[in-house]
Amino acid sequence: MRKLQLHPCGNYKESHLQELSIFETDFGRLWMLVGLVLLFGVVPFISDAYLLYVINTVGIYAIAAIGLNILIGYTGQISLGHGAFFGVGAYSGAILFSKAGIPFIFAVPAAGLVTAGVGMIFGLPSARLKHLYLCIATLAGQFIIEYVLVQWESLTGGASGISVMGATLFGLDLDTDRTFFYIIFLCFVAMTWVAVNLMRTRFGRAFIAIRDNDRAAEGMGIPIFSYKLLSFAVSSFYAGFAGALYAFYMISITPEPFMLWYSIEFIAMIIIGGLGSIPGSVFGAIFIVTLNEVLSLVTEILMNVGGSSGFAITIAPLREFVFGLTIILFIIFEPKGIAEVWRIVRSSFRLWPFSY
Repeated sequence: MRKLQLHPCGNYKESHLQELSIFETDFGRLWMLVGLVLLFGVVPFISDAYLLYVINTVGIYAIAAIGLNILIGYTGQISLGHGAFFGVGAYSGAILFSKAGIPFIFAVPAAGLVTAGVGMIFGLPSARLKHLYLCIATLAGQFIIEYVLVQWESLTGGASGISVMGATLFGLDLDTDRTFFYIIFLCFVAMTWVAVNLMRTRFGRAFIAIRDNDRAAEGMGIPIFSYKLLSFAVSSFYAGFAGALYAFYMISITPEPFMLWYSIEFIAMIIIGGLGSIPGSVFGAIFIVTLNEVLSLVTEILMNVGGSSGFAITIAPLREFVFGLTIILFIIFEPKGIAEVWRIVRSSFRLWPFSY
């Protein structure tokens, strides 16, 4: 008599280890391996200097965007100071390296810790404030940090900034885009892995509970103020870590980039990419960096074609106009961001050729 063989009709978890696995199938693990091989073994060798610069910028911004998504997307704490925290990390890394003589490998995480401390200070109002009021408090933090970066000349160099040259890692000079590519994306993979797993721990579940209903979370015994401060610290650490990488990559930094517009760009990344989604942070960083590069190129071409100063003045705000319009269109037509589009595309391929 032939023995009946049963086949599973879905993914059913039978242990806690299966519940904790990031990739549920061998197919997913295979694609992760293929992606890493292509990322580290192919991309840096087929890209020219400009493309490598864009890719490296995406990697740095993606780390910072992941941190902001932990704060806003997962914990529901609105912040308009992420660009300033990014600047604190950049200056902390530069000062620790150039003035204190701390090596690159220690200066970058130390800059993240310094920024985490600063972020917790500006996160203190979250004990009593929420929503718009907390947003205004973090906006005040943005302006305070901007003022300190410009006016504390003995430490930050003022408007002249700080130069960071001669960084090495295990004797290897970090003076080329390709070398920095490996540093940035090794850090990116590690920080993404930490963020994904953090959201699956009791800390991540507490963040989500606070976002959904802070009063219910407090009634369940979650100390919401402690977790809000922890979320600010984690988010700021990611921003500071990315900022330190940015400082070493750019070699020279000034306070000018770390203004309010930077914070708006980071918020745009997580809105367009997808709130409450780690992959969405990455998609958003790719989209915004690419959009900035395209708009800069188009604006430059149009200004050269126009010739007259009046036409140049008319075209100059094009970047800001298209940037704002893009955010509005995403909010209206795809509020869950690119991450939701990607989920739908994956589901379509998974169910093909069936329509259900």
